[in-house]
Amino acid sequence: MEMRHILCIDLKSFFASVECIDRGLDPFSVPLVVANKNQGQGAITLAVTPFLKAKGIKGRTRLYEIPKHITYQIVNPRMSLYLKKSQEVVSIYLDFVSSTDLHVYSIDECFLDVTNYLNLYNKTPLELASVILKTIEEKTGLTANCGIGPNLLLAKVAMDVDAKRYKNGIASWTMEDVPTKLWPITPLSKMWGIGPRMERNLNRLGIYSIRDLAHYDLHRLKSKYGVMGEELWRHANGIDESKIQDFRIPPKEKSFSHSQVLFRDYSEYDGKLILREMIDVITAKMRSHNMEGCVIGLGIHYSKSIDGGFYHSMKLDSPTDHEDIIMRACEILFDRYYEELPIRKISISVGKLTEKQGVQLTIFEDYETKKSEEQLHKAMDEVTLKYGKNSLLKASSLLSSSTIMERNKKIGGHNA
Repeated sequence: MEMRHILCIDLKSFFASVECIDRGLDPFSVPLVVANKNQGQGAITLAVTPFLKAKGIKGRTRLYEIPKHITYQIVNPRMSLYLKKSQEVVSIYLDFVSSTDLHVYSIDECFLDVTNYLNLYNKTPLELASVILKTIEEKTGLTANCGIGPNLLLAKVAMDVDAKRYKNGIASWTMEDVPTKLWPITPLSKMWGIGPRMERNLNRLGIYSIRDLAHYDLHRLKSKYGVMGEELWRHANGIDESKIQDFRIPPKEKSFSHSQVLFRDYSEYDGKLILREMIDVITAKMRSHNMEGCVIGLGIHYSKSIDGGFYHSMKLDSPTDHEDIIMRACEILFDRYYEELPIRKISISVGKLTEKQGVQLTIFEDYETKKSEEQLHKAMDEVTLKYGKNSLLKASSLLSSSTIMERNKKIGGHNA
């Protein structure tokens, strides 16, 4: 595969820095916190200034966890201001690279593929990164860290774990650095793409560092986590064949999707209950259309006071309309990326649809059992079609956190 030169650039303490700049303050000398004042001491900070980070205060913490002896100013978040400033920075990136070589990963973080621009500017990747960071600071007042790597993964991890150690804020990794820089990473959740839940699951397998993961039996990981297990192993070895162009939005293809904005912040346990209910709705639709799918997508959006979240997908070995298989795929995605923050919106999708041709068996299933399950689903669908969606529900629908009974009374999410 052709050697690429990828930059991953992250704006330092973005929300807090923007607030300081807008007030004519220096983020490196002012103790400022961005959080919702109306939520009291339990509010979660969206950002703190580099000044406070230097004192050991985490970017995401609750106000009451900040030591009492540290005085600081609290300002309410202004998302419109942050979006405007983010767009200014993106326009700077587009002065250096084409839009096809730029991926906006989040409001304060972007990937740039500069492979085809080094000869144009007659610069090394490090030199070009330095020019871009300097331009950002001169035009916006914002400072940034940058990771450089041969692929998106190593550029991102270099930025996350290494760039802050350098005065210029730039860390450059190659494949040769994998054993000495990537493998020592521990705990696992410091690695891009491994959340606290996935970290605990891997710990149960005796995996505590990226070196452990890189040397773990690939077949066992695949048997437990499917294609996600193989991706974990490949990333642990510094392998990532994705390109920025892969993130370009493709033409919309047919899929079944369902999203729900929750009426309050939900915990992990209650969130998974809602997820199961949503999957039941989608699989019923799939059966009514005689369709199966093999690409499962899960999106989690956190509380309004926090913002952020994730959307990721995984491909199954074969298409399905079975709620347990789809739920398992969603749980794998959830455990890998969930950051243990309050949940306010859940989205799921099933794509790469094909018409159902017959009964698909695995080596662990028999035809009669599978056929009985399909007959049961058909009978349940007929009951709800005839007597209404609330005529046949699971016991979990009686829990206070369930929303299915109320949503079944609505049409398109609105009161009938």
